[in-house]
Amino acid sequence: MKELREIRRALHQIPEIGFQEFKTQAYLLEVINEYMQPYFHVDTWRTGIILTIDGKNPQLKIGWRTDIDALAITEETGLEFASTHPGFMHACGHDCHMTIALGLVQDFAKQQPDNTIIIYFQPAEESPGGAKPMLEFMKAERPDLLPDYLFACHVAPEYPVGTVATRPGMLFANTSELFIDLKGQGGHAARPHLTKDMTVVAANLILQLQTIVSRNVDPLDSGVVTIGKMTSGVVQNIIAENARLEGTIRTMSAESMTLIKERIVKLCKATEIAYDCEVTIDWGSGYYQVSNDEDCARALLDYAAQCDGVEAYECDAAMTGEDFGFFLKELPGAMFWAGANTPYGLHDAQMSPDEALLDTNVAYVAGFLRQFNGKA
Repeated sequence: MKELREIRRALHQIPEIGFQEFKTQAYLLEVINEYMQPYFHVDTWRTGIILTIDGKNPQLKIGWRTDIDALAITEETGLEFASTHPGFMHACGHDCHMTIALGLVQDFAKQQPDNTIIIYFQPAEESPGGAKPMLEFMKAERPDLLPDYLFACHVAPEYPVGTVATRPGMLFANTSELFIDLKGQGGHAARPHLTKDMTVVAANLILQLQTIVSRNVDPLDSGVVTIGKMTSGVVQNIIAENARLEGTIRTMSAESMTLIKERIVKLCKATEIAYDCEVTIDWGSGYYQVSNDEDCARALLDYAAQCDGVEAYECDAAMTGEDFGFFLKELPGAMFWAGANTPYGLHDAQMSPDEALLDTNVAYVAGFLRQFNGKA
């Protein structure tokens, strides 16, 4: 068998962004074909793969989902197997997620499971979101590929290797990207009265956006509006005709997401009137909350508590976003955090998970999927 570390390092070197995972798909198919069995059936969807593993005595179809895309980040790990694609990196651990899934392929190739197992290699989790269109494809064209239950994991830098952390109900937040473009009138810095300065307007709008959560969202609920990037102007002595704000919205309820978006629209309309400018909004990609089925989450924790080298931990909900939420909106299932033991957080250019998590989680997940019967 290929060593799991060898697989992870090969995948780490070929990071590709959403719906452009062509090399990644080819490598995944190559490894799957090495372990092909008569009871394996491979389907492709765009740059993704759906592997059905027939059960010997199937009572259920149990799904396992992994994401396969990377981020537009320049790697700074200094690893010998660092990204060979300049400007792109597996900074969110999807290389580890794929390796765990391929480890399951190896395990089920050695011994056919009782229930049917379906492994989904899903593209474009980071952006624009592959879960929703993949689910819609299966519902419309291949309902035979839909599982009865669906599970997934995500690496967690802050937890030690062997940690399985999850909770019933809300695990990850509702999320939405936010892009706001402002257009006014540029001109000479010495004649501001003849211009409409979008740097000043954008700065004022940023401050107003920060009042939404503090003054509109129920204090017993949670929300975040973050503007991570602002661009305006061209040189220091020309008043900016254009400005752009880029940010993200995170909420712990779908209702609060709707409320926040409504307030942003009103503030932008008010800004147009107050400053005699044009303001347009692009919501970008938005992900539905990851809300775990109670029985499925309990089953993950109960099984982890029985496994040597694995520690079950019921964690708090997080403001993290994950398009796995679109699956769980319609299918019972659950996601868990898998400890990765690294000081660098997700999406950090130096993030490098401890590879010991690969063997640990393949053993844990394979055992869990083999014994899961739809009950906690």
